[in-house]
Amino acid sequence: MADRAALITGITGQDGSYLAELLLEKGYRVHGLVRRSSSFSTGRIDHLYRDVHENPQLLLHYGDLTDGQALTNLVQEIEPDEIYNLGAQSHVRVSFDQPVYTLMTDGMGALNVLEAARLLMKRKPVRVYQASSSEMYGAVLQTPQTETTPFNPQSPYGCAKVYAYFQTVNYRRSYDLFASNGILFNHESPRRGETFVTRKITRGATRIKIGLQKKLYLGNLDAKRDWGYAKDYVDAMWRMLQHDTPDDYVIATGATYSIRDFLGFVFEQLDLDWQQFVEIDPRYFRPAEVDLLIGDATKAREQLGWKPKTDVRELARIMVEHDLDLAERELHGSTFQS
Repeated sequence: MADRAALITGITGQDGSYLAELLLEKGYRVHGLVRRSSSFSTGRIDHLYRDVHENPQLLLHYGDLTDGQALTNLVQEIEPDEIYNLGAQSHVRVSFDQPVYTLMTDGMGALNVLEAARLLMKRKPVRVYQASSSEMYGAVLQTPQTETTPFNPQSPYGCAKVYAYFQTVNYRRSYDLFASNGILFNHESPRRGETFVTRKITRGATRIKIGLQKKLYLGNLDAKRDWGYAKDYVDAMWRMLQHDTPDDYVIATGATYSIRDFLGFVFEQLDLDWQQFVEIDPRYFRPAEVDLLIGDATKAREQLGWKPKTDVRELARIMVEHDLDLAERELHGSTFQS
């Protein structure tokens, strides 16, 4: 696949960095869309720059999903074979504080990607992956959730993702664009942002273990989620765009655990009792909570040959191991990268 090119929006995020690794391993030329800021935000992919320095297969471009014309110009210039739209305002709680920005980035941004792909189709074939979310199910109307479960979003983030989902379906039907939605359930890793609950727990627990922190403040401990490993899930994204026909797929482990359960998995790795260190802070409660998410990935298993490789206990171990090393370097004043 040495002659294949892919564009990844959100390449500096958790999923984007793992997907870039995967595509580079498969011989792709990888282009990434990066928002301009006054500080570097490429920490998750810096190692890829080092690895390909003498034979650069990774190219970054400044841009923003909300700038449709610039995005179209970029797509016309690089002519990717595949576009993975992972860019988003991805924090559910923050979407309540920034609903308009969330809609513009996650909803209109997806539409801009689809339109850029539609225009490129006049010159060459292109395939599009849209990062959809289990948050679209919201107050769930069916358990477990499948590709046919009705959406019932409970946040501005979920609403924006529903908009992007149906625009993807619309472009597939109306313009014969190869466009697939990956309805990914919660997926975590050591590269997860530290404001997300799993990473907040592993960072807090490991800092508590070595004396850098005394308490961990959280919100609703009873919310249940289907947690997988992000590195497993980007393989599903790639498989969707290699399939003969475009479609929509739930990507999940099929097991659900509460935040309380995850606390137990993490703190037991460190021989600590989480109940001695965790306190509830009402500021972390959402205005509307999603209580239970659990996905049925049967379709992805049968049609794509995909299945998760990492269960939640192993995921907790991977994250704790990484963050304990990070905390120890923090303790000793070393330069560290999260």
